[in-house]
Amino acid sequence: MNSNKKTELLCIGNPLVDVFVEMDSSLARKYGIIEPVQHIDRKTAEAILREPSINFEKAEKSSGGGAANVAKIAAMLGMKSAFSGCTGHDELAGIFEEEITNAGVCAMLVKSDEKTGLCFACKIGGETRFAAAPGAALDLNETNVSVELIDSAEVVVLDGYILDRRSLVQHILLIASHRGIPVALDVASIFQVKAKAEEILTYSRNFPLFIFMNADEALAFNSTVRKSRDVETSLTEKEKEAIILRDICPMLKVITDGELFPIVVVKLGGRGAVIVAGGNVFREETFTITPRDTIGAGDAFCAAFVSAWIRGKSISECAALGNKVAREILEVPGTHIKSGKLKSFAKILNAQ
Repeated sequence: MNSNKKTELLCIGNPLVDVFVEMDSSLARKYGIIEPVQHIDRKTAEAILREPSINFEKAEKSSGGGAANVAKIAAMLGMKSAFSGCTGHDELAGIFEEEITNAGVCAMLVKSDEKTGLCFACKIGGETRFAAAPGAALDLNETNVSVELIDSAEVVVLDGYILDRRSLVQHILLIASHRGIPVALDVASIFQVKAKAEEILTYSRNFPLFIFMNADEALAFNSTVRKSRDVETSLTEKEKEAIILRDICPMLKVITDGELFPIVVVKLGGRGAVIVAGGNVFREETFTITPRDTIGAGDAFCAAFVSAWIRGKSISECAALGNKVAREILEVPGTHIKSGKLKSFAKILNAQ
């Protein structure tokens, strides 16, 4: 790898502040928070913040957004990490910037007159629903992402939620490709996969990509590309894994055969990960724990995997480190983890 680069991971995406709240079902219905993951408008977000039962000042808060999470965890692993995105000029912007900067991230933030994005992680009964109001994050555009910025990095990490801004994504991919810089893309959600599967497939054939998805996203990607029926979401994790190995990996082997990229990573939660690269399937298992919170665990896996790849580790070593770091994040809210908890993993990255 090029040690003269100023940045090892340049992460570009939607800067959000995650706000962890408990909400009863009637309040959730009042504000239309009915989906596992959804967007809400800013007016609704502000109204939720004013609810007496929410108590914004005392609520647990953490910098968030997929790419920002990757940048933060990578920095805690001792990597030269930077984040680029757009925030407002408000209190939330200060919370976001302070947390990622304290983690060691070089913050390259564009400012907007819109308010900083936020995402409510709502515990409703026995489930968690996510309601995001991206706000200023949506104002990032091609003029904010220069050739020099991308050229400073060894790997660019893209938040899958910016796939909606096609011109920005293609701008980044073209610059990175011309300079031989791979791009890591997390597909972000089942909804993004279903809407963008063909684009993701096209990008994977034309640009040097890492593609990260979880089991449900991989199943949705497969059914959308093949125009087949959706797989039942009630399947067990073991059953999903079996379908991925039986039906999806053969397709991915064909796509990756004989090529350095794409490298496709399917995160299986407590069952580890499956990686398809160069026409080969790599299976890295882990063990299941009872999580305090699952927010950010997939981003932590991505951060550790890409960091290990930059440091010249094998695919299996990359996945093993991803599993270990993700497991640490499962024990904290969001990515609100003390850097000392990851020091042992930083040593693994530096080992020859």
